[in-house]
Amino acid sequence: MTSFAPAVRNHRRTALALVLCGGLAVALTACGTDEDPDKGTNGIAKLTASEIDTKARAAADAATSVRLSGTLVSKGGTYRLDMKLSAKGGMGSVSSKKQSFALLRIEDELFLKAPAAFWTHEDGKGESGAADAAAADKLGGKYVKVPEGDPSYGQLRGFTDKKVLLDGLLALHGELNKGGRDTVAGHRTVQILGGKGEGGAFDVSLEDKPYPVRVARGGGGGTVSLADWGQSFPLEAPDEDDTVDYGGQLPKSSG
Repeated sequence: MTSFAPAVRNHRRTALALVLCGGLAVALTACGTDEDPDKGTNGIAKLTASEIDTKARAAADAATSVRLSGTLVSKGGTYRLDMKLSAKGGMGSVSSKKQSFALLRIEDELFLKAPAAFWTHEDGKGESGAADAAAADKLGGKYVKVPEGDPSYGQLRGFTDKKVLLDGLLALHGELNKGGRDTVAGHRTVQILGGKGEGGAFDVSLEDKPYPVRVARGGGGGTVSLADWGQSFPLEAPDEDDTVDYGGQLPKSSG
């Protein structure tokens, strides 16, 4: 009988050690278990919402380029964007329920390319309709240089301006709060909220630099993904054969 006592005692010690180790692991990440959610991240999730917001904006401002894709909703309608932007300009496409067009901006030179239907009024009647048809034949499918004095220049340029778009997208309304963690396009993220989310929200990457990677605008204003931070892309003027310099004020589009 006594010959079994040491084995029993050793078994009890082992069992007790396992129980203690298991309990401590939860609180102290002992016994080889790693429970640190920030391991391998850039550490910004430990900061306050305001500090994360500041770092994310600084990273976005410092980046040489970015790609925006998603939907923007405004009083003027709903727009689907797929734009590549840099400090020198931008290129990509914008579409709505009624129309779609491509934009290319190099410094202050802005070009718009759209199908012929973009340049015609919906009724297409009378002298104005005939003039529209003539303009559409000339402008459709070509890059049209938008005069800086044209009423549409400022609005169209805004779609190609990195600073303008990012300042608008990342503007949260209400008190800043820190939301939960997620994975967006393969990046671990932490979310920043305006209020409880009604003032907008955006996800900030926890890997490498703290770039914003997804934005949900408040009030149902659309959702936009931000990617390819710092990746260069060619930004060249279109060929002369593919360009029309309209000169004066552009004809009104079909809206």
